[in-house]
Amino acid sequence: MAIEAYDVLKSALNQIGNNENEIEIEIEETGSRVILPNKALQLLVRILKAMREGKPISILPVATEVTTQKAAEILGCSRPHLVKLLEEGTINFTKVGKHRRILLEDVLKYQNEMKKIQKQQIIEIMNFDEDLGLYDT
Repeated sequence: MAIEAYDVLKSALNQIGNNENEIEIEIEETGSRVILPNKALQLLVRILKAMREGKPISILPVATEVTTQKAAEILGCSRPHLVKLLEEGTINFTKVGKHRRILLEDVLKYQNEMKKIQKQQIIEIMNFDEDLGLYDT
């Protein structure tokens, strides 16, 4: 179902584009019509895409605070490494008593920054290899 729904909604979004702020949807079984913000439909498309790929889904408000353990899990690193990043000031955090709390938004921002850096480094390595002629046949 997710595959079919994704294909239909993705196609509809492509036809509509980002110009429309609101989109009216009809629920066939009840004949009810509902107006959704375009961003809500875009989110639904991303959820369906993840479902069709068999990926787990978690939806949290961006302002959610997470523990150091949860942040480390999200980033795929150890908790001690994450604490080091926090103490260096690489990622913002607050202390509640003895415990550190990190905004999910800050964790995701750091994750995106690291992905950009990794992608650039891979491109640089590939360019270096090409300059050395490693891909010449």
